[in-house]
Amino acid sequence: MLTSKRILLIIGGGIAAFKALDLIRRLRERGVSVTPVLTRAGAQFVTPLSVSALAGQKLFSDLFDLTDEAEMGHIELSRSADLIVVAPATADLMARMAQGRADDLASTLLLATDTPVLIAPAMNVRMWQHAATQRNIATLRGDGIRFVGPNDGDMACGEHGPGRMAEPLEIVAAVQSALADGPLKGRRILVTSGPTHEPIDPVRYIANRSSGAQGTAIARALAAFGAEVVFVTGPADMPAPGGVEVQRVETAQQMLAACETALPVDAAVCAAAVADWRVASASPSKMKKTAGGLPQLEFAENPDILAALSQRAENRPGLVIGFAAETDDLEANAAAKLKRKGCDWIVANDVSEAMGIMGGTENAVTLITQSGTERWPRMSKYRVAARLAGKIADVLTGSD
Repeated sequence: MLTSKRILLIIGGGIAAFKALDLIRRLRERGVSVTPVLTRAGAQFVTPLSVSALAGQKLFSDLFDLTDEAEMGHIELSRSADLIVVAPATADLMARMAQGRADDLASTLLLATDTPVLIAPAMNVRMWQHAATQRNIATLRGDGIRFVGPNDGDMACGEHGPGRMAEPLEIVAAVQSALADGPLKGRRILVTSGPTHEPIDPVRYIANRSSGAQGTAIARALAAFGAEVVFVTGPADMPAPGGVEVQRVETAQQMLAACETALPVDAAVCAAAVADWRVASASPSKMKKTAGGLPQLEFAENPDILAALSQRAENRPGLVIGFAAETDDLEANAAAKLKRKGCDWIVANDVSEAMGIMGGTENAVTLITQSGTERWPRMSKYRVAARLAGKIADVLTGSD
């Protein structure tokens, strides 16, 4: 519940600032007190009057407001909230946060606080992908800053890709997760989900039947336990859960890169059904049927994401959990996978056609750890996720 929570909302300068108005409304609908801070650049996109009217609070923008600063107002502002939200967080504002700058009210508030901070990045796709921005992201994550978004989509500049600010309701869900008092509060957990698509040519690909339902349920359950969740998903049927940081990928190589970027994390749950092979050289143009026979495809092995995370010399997650989807000799194959990959747990399930697991709403799993085997009864995928999240919490909090 968000009733009576206090949010300090910093609105950066970008076209996405208009979404901050709806965000204020959504938060206030849930009983949240919103104190707005509008940067000078932000005021080029939304008016101080509209922000203040929607928030029902005085708006702050000037570091050198003599009345407020006589009482060290920026210190009080920065520490009186339950959470600081930056939406939109522009590339410039993120850079100043990463550098520890304090040259305006927003950056000073962010430097003078020990309150948790959640940011919703928004910028051009090239700016988001630039090496400097990626370095700043790594620094901010290392400093404990939580992220929501950005999403893929069309930009105001006409380009398409990652950089769109998360939608207001997604940010609300992330606020709820950040303020949750669950057992995993303060823990950062990586979850992979869905299939991967390995291109053959521009219109064909190799994939599998994974819907992403189980991985999505796990991410949702971990967020409900208070964890900061990084959700790396292939092109799944299921919409991504709210309140988590979503990284969308297509291929196994892209998924591995996204996982490595997310490190360090306290735990990694590798629920994605990653394709074992890819076409060594995908055709740049559509392959045409010919009367002469079938095309010859040469395959290459995809990276083993579970093994790569489990066997890292540096930044290995404290708990690495893999999944084993088997049609024969379930427990024997899963136990062998546990040993071969070097992970800590394996969640094994029978995906033979008669079980109806792939694409279904239920699952029947066997949890295999270094200390033994647990056979869980068939239940909904969310109940499986909640039970797994509870076990993860027990390990990470030392209560197991």
